[in-house]
Amino acid sequence: MTGPARTETSETRQVAALPWRQGENGVEVMMITSRETRRWVIPKGGRMVGKTDPQAAAQEAYEEAGIQGETLEAPIGHFRYGKRLKSGATQACVVAVYPLEVLIQLGAWPEDLQRERRWMTLAEAAEAVHEDDLAQLIRDFAPALHAF
Repeated sequence: MTGPARTETSETRQVAALPWRQGENGVEVMMITSRETRRWVIPKGGRMVGKTDPQAAAQEAYEEAGIQGETLEAPIGHFRYGKRLKSGATQACVVAVYPLEVLIQLGAWPEDLQRERRWMTLAEAAEAVHEDDLAQLIRDFAPALHAF
């Protein structure tokens, strides 16, 4: 007999990149699909030994979305989500979001066969994500307010 999926009590800290560019109609962000559920997300992952959090966010952006650029040293905010583990449990995660101005978009990258990527307006991206606090971060994002 199996019970309900349990939730881990401690939060895991992660980092994410909010890849952006100035498009013809204003600021656009690059969204990618998750490998498991195919939902629209931003590149994210665990903190990395030997890298600062902004460097780790940039590494995730390269691996998951095939992009490179300039990352802010301070996060613009945080969002929370529940990561489903192979065991069926859910791990609570808090994710620091670092804007990344995209300077290079590669044609091939480590996870290009596992994900889709798409440029979206801020409104489209905010509508596409499932986490309310991430949607609000995207809606409120204004590169002019930050020193790149």
